[in-house]
Amino acid sequence: MDNLPQGKSSSSAGGGLPVIQYWIEETLSAQGLKLWQTLNHKSACLSCAWGTGGQKGGFVNEAGEYLQRCAKSVEAIAAELQPGIKPDFFQENHINELQQLSSQECDRLGRLSYPVILKAGSNYYQRISWEEVYQIATQAFKVPPARIASYSSGRSSNEAAYLLQLLMRSLGSNNLADCSDLCHAPSTVGLKKVFGSGTSMVSLENLKHSDCVVLIGSNAPANHPRLMNELIKLRERGGKVIIINPQIEVGLVKFASPAFPIKSLLTGGSDISSLYLQPIPGSDVALFVGLQKSLIEQKLLKLEYLKCYTKDWEKIVDYAKNISWNKITNICGVSQEEITATAYQIGTSERVVFAWAMGITQHDNGVDNVLSIANTALITGNAGKVGSGTMPIRGHSNVQGFGSMGVTVNLRSEIKQALSQLLGKPLDETPGYHTRNLITAAEVGKIDTLFCLGGNLYAANPDLQQAKQALSQIETIFYVATKPNLGHFHGLAKQQTLILPVLNRFENPYKTTTESGNNFVRLNDEGKSHLQSLNTTDLIPEIELITEIAQRLHGEIPINWRKLQNPVYVRELIAKTIPGYQKIGTIDQTKQEFIIEGRILDEPKFPTSDGKAQMFVTPLPQLSIPPKSEFGIRESQPGILLILGTGRSYGQHNTVVYRSEDKYRGMPHRHCILMNPLDVKKAEFQEHQRVTVKGNQGQLDNIEIICGAILEGVAFMFYPEANVLFKAKIDPQSGTPAYKRVPVYILATNKP
Repeated sequence: MDNLPQGKSSSSAGGGLPVIQYWIEETLSAQGLKLWQTLNHKSACLSCAWGTGGQKGGFVNEAGEYLQRCAKSVEAIAAELQPGIKPDFFQENHINELQQLSSQECDRLGRLSYPVILKAGSNYYQRISWEEVYQIATQAFKVPPARIASYSSGRSSNEAAYLLQLLMRSLGSNNLADCSDLCHAPSTVGLKKVFGSGTSMVSLENLKHSDCVVLIGSNAPANHPRLMNELIKLRERGGKVIIINPQIEVGLVKFASPAFPIKSLLTGGSDISSLYLQPIPGSDVALFVGLQKSLIEQKLLKLEYLKCYTKDWEKIVDYAKNISWNKITNICGVSQEEITATAYQIGTSERVVFAWAMGITQHDNGVDNVLSIANTALITGNAGKVGSGTMPIRGHSNVQGFGSMGVTVNLRSEIKQALSQLLGKPLDETPGYHTRNLITAAEVGKIDTLFCLGGNLYAANPDLQQAKQALSQIETIFYVATKPNLGHFHGLAKQQTLILPVLNRFENPYKTTTESGNNFVRLNDEGKSHLQSLNTTDLIPEIELITEIAQRLHGEIPINWRKLQNPVYVRELIAKTIPGYQKIGTIDQTKQEFIIEGRILDEPKFPTSDGKAQMFVTPLPQLSIPPKSEFGIRESQPGILLILGTGRSYGQHNTVVYRSEDKYRGMPHRHCILMNPLDVKKAEFQEHQRVTVKGNQGQLDNIEIICGAILEGVAFMFYPEANVLFKAKIDPQSGTPAYKRVPVYILATNKP
């Protein structure tokens, strides 16, 4: 059964000419030569966790394949190659003026190149010296450990991540919040419960042996373009790609990859989806229980596999058998016929990979969503076999490396024991704050000092009003970054806010490492910043910043922190304390990049206590629609209630916006709402009409309606702008907010 729906878009395929045009524009720009030099630099891509780079060269992936760069990578590098912010910029711009900037305007201010501070009572950031920074830091960290916290993103190296968590734990604090808390924490929690490991069990090489990929809740053409090359090759060898997404993304229907230029030019791109299901947001457990039920009914479950390699499989089978089809289809909105056809394709395929992104994890039952996918993989025997398995698709280039390095509130017992020995004392057992708990704690005055290594803690959170208020209760905030973002101007501390400029990945004066989402550790060559020849520039490496603060706090006992300013010694500590990372201790001599031991599973022996996968029953979600009164709307007031999902545009990476329009979705700017044409008609609206969108926390006015290929009853808006609308429900098992199921009410602002 082939089901290839076409959505409204200014393109008939993802990728293709717009990507090539963008490459040409950037190549012919003033920084074109430097851009190409950086693209060829031997360092991991700054964009998604599928990126290329490392010792095989900037365009080459871990399999040695060339032409593996994407427009997302070019966007990220081009932004880093901007000129430095002028020396008098901050003294000429009032904080109120800076708060009027959009995310894109913040990013285009240029590179941060000198440290600045905003003190209580002042309206202007002022330049300070690094010595002043260290003096402030020394005092700021001399508070009770429970009142110190950090937040981080995946742009930094493994070495910086390791030192960050080592500094925090040396101070007695476990408050190591991370951007992954807001996105893939349910993947980590769920996969650890089932398989004993929270990462992908599928390598790039493994994926090349698959004959079916089930891609759930992902807009890979925009956020992980490298993956599309693998899907194209899979379809060419006769495999199937099953897409599960409430919104029809044009690039998931057809994609023209620059890696296959002749085919892209002759045919306009490659077919991607062989089946495309559009479930109701938040109903994924119901859909996957339905798939399990159909697999059982079609006698496609692998009974001997379940008996040999899993525990509690009978409970999952009994649960699926006893749920009525009527209940399943009413919840998920997908017909029994569609579910049956999908189950048949999965069950008759030899090697199936189940891959997902934040459309699965950003729900108040995100962990259950992951468990239901894992159950489906297991009842079809697709875990622990070459070409099959579970594969969370992580968005940030080294976000998985941060987790591996111990930047987490859920530290593995083996790492805890090793770090205790290294620091010469037991680690504090007080539970740490993940990101949402950190905001809640800060809001009630429980945090004095916050150290942010990259990221945008303010804009990444739901309920921006709460985030701003919470951060304003913290005495001192350090923002370590390469470019300005919204958080630097809105997430201001009570007493002092510091923005500290650092070198990026391809500028460090020494080698560093990063980890891909498929457990591959890359070695990044040393480099030099285009800003370093300027007299106004005062950039330092992240490693130097962290170790200097630690040295001033602790001296040389029990660790010589200044010695660790040479990352060779950091890698020696990583090899001794992080499971699976032993090879990093000799990587400076061998130059051999490697796959982390014990994570890629080619046979069904899982890293659990007994070697078996533990299966869990996943209750069907109880989805409800709130009354108008929750939005402060009268029953008689016209409009329409929809379920909103927030997400990134094609010209965006996390909270950083590179381009305001989204050509593939037909959205010309950031202040749009994508709606099904039937919903537009039902509400008596017209396309391009301006409306007000109300959530349970705030509202946005003058939002333009765009009609698109999205499920009836569902809408889409851009993150982080839409975060102002809602107080998100939180998954109690992971702490991740439900960005993908936000009830909103839409009413007319004015006539079209």
